[in-house]
Amino acid sequence: MIYQLRHTTRYDYAATVTLCHSEARMLPRALPWQHCEPSEISIVPTPATRVQREDPFGNQLLYFSLEEPHVALEVSVATRLESGPRPAPVDSRLGWRESLALPPLSDPEALAVRMMTLDSAFVRRSQALADYARPSFREGGSALEGVLDLNRRVFEEFTYDPGFTTVATPLDEVLRSRRGVCQDFAHLMIGCLRSLGFAARYVSGYLETMPPPGEPRLIGADASHAWLAVYLPGSGWIELDPTNGSLPSEQHLINAWGRDYADVAPLKGVMSGGGEQRLTVAVDVEPLEP
Repeated sequence: MIYQLRHTTRYDYAATVTLCHSEARMLPRALPWQHCEPSEISIVPTPATRVQREDPFGNQLLYFSLEEPHVALEVSVATRLESGPRPAPVDSRLGWRESLALPPLSDPEALAVRMMTLDSAFVRRSQALADYARPSFREGGSALEGVLDLNRRVFEEFTYDPGFTTVATPLDEVLRSRRGVCQDFAHLMIGCLRSLGFAARYVSGYLETMPPPGEPRLIGADASHAWLAVYLPGSGWIELDPTNGSLPSEQHLINAWGRDYADVAPLKGVMSGGGEQRLTVAVDVEPLEP
């Protein structure tokens, strides 16, 4: 599929901001199955400084600073990209306990894998998370069978409820209530897998949404999406979408990945002034060609 992706984030402030330093992670990743043309980036007001580089996870990071008084900030990124199917998951037939072995330090993936086994800002390992995950990992079954079953269970046993949680809602509350949104379900499944000893990372991106039959597409009505990937020796990183109970396809467009949402927030920073603020986000995933 070929898509035109547009993501606009706007902040309106109750008082004047005199200085602002920000990081944006709104530029999609180039991957073997995802080919990106150069993005068109618009920042209003025009920043005094603008630098693009990779962050420690290989994501495209745009740093900028605003040094003139302003009462609004708008960052818009438009990218044309081609998305193809992922490689099919390979089942190494390793049991889940054998799959907890970390790659040796000589392996190029060693640091990336080991980092994703540890606690992070929004994902803390716990016995409760391990207990919830364990029924999916039966003795004699493969690790891949276990993670696929856990993905299915989260999809079937949790209710999508946009009004129930915020980014700060603890995982134990999500587990207890069985409610949340895609961000919560990704964090929950990462927490379950890490609590058993697996390496799992948070994936941020976009998902093409289809309008009801006969209805036109609404520009800007799409939304960001979140899922995860787990590392299995002999299989590599395998993506899972617990919100939809599926394996991500060419409709899942990857923007960034990290330990959890804190590593991949589309726009964050510090500022002087501003007072109360109103956030507006518009996302459009427009298919151009089949």
